[in-house]
Amino acid sequence: MPDIDRIASGMSMLKENGDHLLIDEHSVLPSTAHQPLKGCPSDAAPRGGSISTEETWQDGRAGSICPERDGELHCKRPGDVASAFDKRILLNETPSGLGEVESSLGVRWAPLSISPRRRFQTLVVLYHTVSIAIFLTAFFFSCAIPLFWPLLLPYLIYISLFSKVATDGSLRRRSRFLRSLRIWTYFAGYFPAKLHRSEVLSPTRKYIFGYHPHGIISHGAFAAFATEALGFSELFPGITNTLLTLDSNFRLPFYRDYALAMGLGSVSRESCENLLSRGGADGEGMGRAITIVVGGARESLDAQPHMIRLVLKRRKGFIKLAIRTGADLVPVLAFGENELYKQVASDQHPLIHKFQLLVKRTMGFTIPLFHARGVFNYDVGLMPYRRPLNIVVGRPIQVMQERNKNNIEDAYVDELHARYVAGLQKLWEEWKDTFATERASELEIN
Repeated sequence: MPDIDRIASGMSMLKENGDHLLIDEHSVLPSTAHQPLKGCPSDAAPRGGSISTEETWQDGRAGSICPERDGELHCKRPGDVASAFDKRILLNETPSGLGEVESSLGVRWAPLSISPRRRFQTLVVLYHTVSIAIFLTAFFFSCAIPLFWPLLLPYLIYISLFSKVATDGSLRRRSRFLRSLRIWTYFAGYFPAKLHRSEVLSPTRKYIFGYHPHGIISHGAFAAFATEALGFSELFPGITNTLLTLDSNFRLPFYRDYALAMGLGSVSRESCENLLSRGGADGEGMGRAITIVVGGARESLDAQPHMIRLVLKRRKGFIKLAIRTGADLVPVLAFGENELYKQVASDQHPLIHKFQLLVKRTMGFTIPLFHARGVFNYDVGLMPYRRPLNIVVGRPIQVMQERNKNNIEDAYVDELHARYVAGLQKLWEEWKDTFATERASELEIN
């Protein structure tokens, strides 16, 4: 096994040089989804084992469930900490000694010996990170060619004045083929990302998934709910989930068509209500779900490694939406989302923070000043760090429907909101000792 030999060689080199080896203390091998094993308690999830073949890694959804050395299958429960057998070395995150080249400026460059699998993972994540720029560049390039003008003019008129596909709830542009492409397993394997289920959801209900925290770009939300890389359809059979994004994204030529094919929808009120009241098994939204990143752009400004600060106390619009449509509320907590980037701390740079809030109020989006790694180095760039992403889907909170918004009582809204917050806090308490072992603070809800 070449990877194991390389690790052993690197460890001996580090021992000789007196360097410290960076080991991910709390991660397990990448896997598609954690489901109970035969003979394990229902609340347990399988623990990753050893790597048996190179194919295991090349699959992107990697990580077989293997017996430990005593021949018994092991289960991971909330609160478990990975054993030494579970630890894996992040080859591209180690100090110099495993092949990377360090410049005089202290920048660590990627070694030439990186495997093709890891290079392809980086390429797919890079594509997703700059996808808007790619499609806008293609559009402006097309505009520079007069031959395309007879096609572009009616296209622009159509998407500007007539197209309602992003808000009508029909999902007719959604492509299961595109969402299931193998490249997304490489996207998920980059971090790696894993999806964890608390319980099976009934396909006879409809749901609003609240994703927390926003992070800088919400890579975990995309991997879990916009693709099949983490096996959402296998974990939640009969549920059609739509990840929601800014309505302005559906005004961008070419990119809007890509987003629609990926099954994304507008986060506007009209879109949310149509998605949850049309289609489905009964024509009224049965089996439908939407995923809202509740904290929004404001929460992205508080994204700092090793802590989770949520903007939630005043966010009650999604609660009222659930009451109007009769959709159950499902809290989702993504451990590791805030570890993917570093950004300027708001408390240390108040003037910058005030400017960011001004942009948020006037433009509807914000501009976090962040950095992470690059394509060819580990210290400078806009690529996310390779950090484990664990998206935990909580238990549903049943909601009684009231179609008339004038009859919705504030007391019921507050009650559901309190239960939702309690559900998030329960997820944190159950899983923090497993997926947030390096936390600097407890869950903070503002």
